[in-house]
Amino acid sequence: MKTVFVKKTARPDPELAKLRAELLEAQGDLTQAYRQFDQALDPELVESCIYQISAVKARCNYLIRAIKARSSEGLAAAGVEGGAAWT
Repeated sequence: MKTVFVKKTARPDPELAKLRAELLEAQGDLTQAYRQFDQALDPELVESCIYQISAVKARCNYLIRAIKARSSEGLAAAGVEGGAAWT
């Protein structure tokens, strides 16, 4: 009798996909904020752009941490030991 092994494929995590999409959007927002900063001439507008850049960077950092945490949870749930690690 021949034994057949079937590889289990992990189901895509919709929450992880949503976080990644949000990160891409936030990166676009960051690019736009830098463009506005580069074109700002008035000191108050420059200050406003700096705050906007800081806020978008904070959002990007949050999303990156959330993606890393969600990815490591997925690896643990799949029983993967010593797999790839985020750095």
